[in-house]
Amino acid sequence: MPVRIGPPYQVRGVTYTPVAQPDYDMLGYASWYGSESGNKVANGERFRPNWITGAHTTLPLPSYVEVTALDTGRRILLRVNDRGPFSTAARIVDLSRGAAELLGVRAKGKAAVRVRVAEPSERDRAALRKGKAAQELTPLPPAVLASLRARFVRGVGAL
Repeated sequence: MPVRIGPPYQVRGVTYTPVAQPDYDMLGYASWYGSESGNKVANGERFRPNWITGAHTTLPLPSYVEVTALDTGRRILLRVNDRGPFSTAARIVDLSRGAAELLGVRAKGKAAVRVRVAEPSERDRAALRKGKAAQELTPLPPAVLASLRARFVRGVGAL
């Protein structure tokens, strides 16, 4: 599927302008969604809750991102194929149920995360296009994780 930047769009009176952001690296919250099974997502695919996908307001579709859970340092690669979340500025990504389970945050509903654009191997891209997990990433080293947590508290709020 070709990458689409897409035109600006509005949700609840807010205009979002999709743009290529190769240096995107943000701290915020992730939530997950899974009850929309079978509905079409923003790039025209059918939503499959167990696939390793996610939603972002402005990244091109599809995009690949690395998501890190700041409580554990666990990291996953996922394919952004939908738009959202549209609740608060601090919520920066919605995860499919499969992605939330793989990241270990499904039980929480909402989790502090780091999201950054990734350039996975073609093998990992192919796996993600088929709904499978990419290669397992090693957790972040404790010092790096501590630094990210401190940045999160300063910039976003309490973990």
